[in-house]
Amino acid sequence: MKKIIECVPNFSEGRDMSIIKEITNAIESVADISLLDVDPGKATNRTVVTFVGTPDDVIEAAFRGIKRAAELIDMRQHKGEHPRFGATDVCPLVPVANVSMDEAIEYARKLGQRVGEELGIPVFSYEFAAFKEERRSLANCRSGEYEALKERITTEKWKPDFGPNEWNDRVAGSGATAIGARNFLVAYNINLNTTSTRRANAIAFDIREAGRVKREGNPITGKIVTDENGEPVRIPGSLKKTRAIGWYIEEYGVAQISINLTDITVTPVYVAFDETCKKATERGIRVTGSELVGLIPLQAMLDAGKYFLRKQERSTGISDEELIKIAIKSLGLDELAPFDPKKKIIEYVIEDKSVKKLVDMTLTQFKDETASESPAPGGGSISAYVGALGGALGAMVANLSAHKRGWDERWEEFSDWAEKGKYYHSALLNCVDEDTDAFNKIMAAFGLPKSSDQEKAERKQAIHDATKNAIEVPLKVMQLAHDSLEVMQAMAEVGNPNSVSDAGVGALCARTAVHGAYLNVKINAAGFADADFLEKALETAENLLKAAKEKEAAILAIVKLKIEG
Repeated sequence: MKKIIECVPNFSEGRDMSIIKEITNAIESVADISLLDVDPGKATNRTVVTFVGTPDDVIEAAFRGIKRAAELIDMRQHKGEHPRFGATDVCPLVPVANVSMDEAIEYARKLGQRVGEELGIPVFSYEFAAFKEERRSLANCRSGEYEALKERITTEKWKPDFGPNEWNDRVAGSGATAIGARNFLVAYNINLNTTSTRRANAIAFDIREAGRVKREGNPITGKIVTDENGEPVRIPGSLKKTRAIGWYIEEYGVAQISINLTDITVTPVYVAFDETCKKATERGIRVTGSELVGLIPLQAMLDAGKYFLRKQERSTGISDEELIKIAIKSLGLDELAPFDPKKKIIEYVIEDKSVKKLVDMTLTQFKDETASESPAPGGGSISAYVGALGGALGAMVANLSAHKRGWDERWEEFSDWAEKGKYYHSALLNCVDEDTDAFNKIMAAFGLPKSSDQEKAERKQAIHDATKNAIEVPLKVMQLAHDSLEVMQAMAEVGNPNSVSDAGVGALCARTAVHGAYLNVKINAAGFADADFLEKALETAENLLKAAKEKEAAILAIVKLKIEG
């Protein structure tokens, strides 16, 4: 699965579009980066840029953007309403897909070290990437802003994590940069059946982490209660990592609660929605729907769909498309305007539409492409697809069992099996194109030039690497298809008896996938030079084939017994 990181650098220039354009050009000079948004602000004299890509590409693009900003922006001349202390003021990395926070921290520190060492810019690591607890807060790192930087970086307490800790002409121009890692921030508005901003604000104060100021007597007009330092005492709201305020939207003629979910791993969208519904009901107000501002990660939508299905005691092992549809309807995301997942889910937005995938073909197109004189897709891709169909049949039996009349108390048991089935059929489906890509890489390697000794050596290495990959891919298909048999066995044993034959067919498909991929391992292994790798790969393949045949036989025996009685 492709790793995706989002980067949201804030540059201290919001008025000169030519400078902003040069900075974004530097970012986009990294080929596979997707620039999602450029948001300049004249009053703040600041531009927020959003781009995504694989981790290494994002690090390179961020470095180039920071470098160009330092060349074009002179902090000695900068004025603006927003706090700032550098040409590139902040540069957070945000894990979006298949990247852990620990990995994001590592990438943030890697970028920080490079910026400090190669560009001579003081760097403070903040948020999750902070080396010290007091530096987790951006406000602490940026205290006193640019004007205080000259004195602060020379102190032991506020010595930069990377880069120089002395004031020079370079630092005077560039200022400092805070580079960190944080979770995805979602801007989210919830619609109310009222026009009252006051009522909307009351609900916002109920849910937001900062809550409301405590007062004596009347909670609205009473005297503010203060602590021993004279600071107002606050009554915290019910949701962590949540900022919220109420407002009236003239365009729609309704009041909304505008919410920033600053860490959706702590407070997901669906939790914010349900809690707002609860608090609104307590005040005699009804939530009518919601609105997503900007983009959202796919996983956040899938989690929302699963949450609402669980509330209905329905199986969650269904397609991503169906989960997203449930999320949209449950959250009312289409109340004010159509919600198009292709334009609102970040992974779908950055998907390369120019690449033709086998899995996007119709059944007829895929069959015809297989039958054509092109050698790919071949037996490897077909094996993966047959395996995906087997896993899908296992998931189908689990979903039917979860919704079977009289089995309501067992819905969660079968939902778990459906989730497992979905994992296998989704992973095997990804292998359909992966196998064809592996074949194409072998052909490309053989097509490399071989005129000089260097070209011959490079060609030999490319052929070796491509061949190894062409062995590993069908080996992965074998493992996945073999493992998927656990779903079919469980469904044959305890699933809906009316669908036991489907579990049997699923087992046949899985074993066929294992055997078909085994043949691909064998033919691609012929003549491969790495004897140690080959010995382990062939031993694994033999063991998987033997085990798959045994499991298939056991499942078919159960099916036969249940059909024949």
